Amino acid sequence: MIEPEPMKKLSKKYQLNLDEEVAQRLQPEFDEQERIEREKAEKEAKVNIALKETWDDIQAKIDDDCLLAERLQAREQEETELVEGSSKKVEAEIAQESSSKRTGDELEQESVKKQKVDEDKETVELKSLMQDLEDLYNLVKAKYGSTRRVEDLDLILYGDLKTMFDPHVKDQVWKNQHDYKVLDWKLYDSCGVHSLRMQHVYIHMLVEKRYPLTPATITDMLNKKLQADHWNEMCYQLLKLITKQLKNQ
Repeated sequence: MIEPEPMKKLSKKYQLNLDEEVAQRLQPEFDEQERIEREKAEKEAKVNIALKETWDDIQAKIDDDCLLAERLQAREQEETELVEGSSKKVEAEIAQESSSKRTGDELEQESVKKQKVDEDKETVELKSLMQDLEDLYNLVKAKYGSTRRVEDLDLILYGDLKTMFDPHVKDQVWKNQHDYKVLDWKLYDSCGVHSLRMQHVYIHMLVEKRYPLTPATITDMLNKKLQADHWNEMCYQLLKLITKQLKNQ
């Protein structure tokens, strides 16, 4: 049986050279790992900066919306107080006149005066609501004007407002109008809006704008007849425009 020869002990100098050679071979791997970690840290820093900037923009828009809402509420309050003040003044005059004997003409004048106050109050309120609606459309348009539509309530609101303020023949509500049937056609002359109630959809239109209505839809509107609280010049002009549009088509 032959015993193995004992391993020779390496000299200190040879061991140092060997360690240095191993270190030189491993150094590129260490450098590559360090580069990867450095790039990862830089990328994370950029992402954090971008997220912070996005959040700052969102917060700024929220602050602007809140400020606009406060201004609109203050303006509406001023208009309401003005109308209420006028109404109270007229009511006081009426109460003062009631203490004396009044003729039939005076009673009629009183009724006309009170009706005018009510109509003025309603007109101011409706105009205020229309202004709030226009401001809302501008806000939604600024946020979603260049966004691809998805199933979202804010985007549905944007679509409805866009149909009313910026009618375009390629919008779905106008492209698909042949699938709908007109049920009602009403005029809200206080705010200059006429509205169609159709199957599965409402279409609100500003009187001063022209909309891409098809001949079939216009004919259906005329057959259903325009509904209004009372006959006025706006009714006549609207019907005249619709009839002319039908003849031109």
